[in-house]
Amino acid sequence: MKKIIPFSKDIEFDTNVAEINSISLEHTLKLKEENLVSGEFIVSGTYKMTDTSLNTDNFEYKIPFDISIDKKYDTKDIDIDINDFYYEVINNKILSINIEVSIDGLKEKEEKEVVEEPEVLEETLENDNLERKESEESAKSIFEDLDENERYSVYKVHVVTENDTIENILQKYEITKEELEAYNDLKDMQIGDKLIIPSHEN
Repeated sequence: MKKIIPFSKDIEFDTNVAEINSISLEHTLKLKEENLVSGEFIVSGTYKMTDTSLNTDNFEYKIPFDISIDKKYDTKDIDIDINDFYYEVINNKILSINIEVSIDGLKEKEEKEVVEEPEVLEETLENDNLERKESEESAKSIFEDLDENERYSVYKVHVVTENDTIENILQKYEITKEELEAYNDLKDMQIGDKLIIPSHEN
């Protein structure tokens, strides 16, 4: 069973944002307790304050994210990944990001006695898009039971901008072209494409 958990966050900049030059997403989601997956989304990149500016500024925001798994599910083969990531600049001030987290491998445990329980996986996602000045945010969803020994890979998602080339992407993330090609089709890379950047971290 695979579930997609949507998550949105509006990040308010202290300065004007005329253009996002580059942006990438990392996550550190992993098992923290018996039935809790917890971690952060790390959104970083560069931007211009004005259209005519020759200089770019860096930004990085860490956004907390929690997933509670219902104990009626066997999750020993669970896999957590980023399914999709896109963004929009609003009023030259706010970076609105949208992330889809995929949880794959959920299996409902076999019960020895019949218990009246809902058949549909119930999820609760606390997502506060209206309070844009909140510095922290948690998203919660009800599934179940995680194997404590399960390890999840951490990688980055890079959104291609008009200034990107394969060479500067390889240099930025310190990877080889072969490593990048193992996860992506680079034959027809276009602006807005999302590239999976393999990480050397465990």
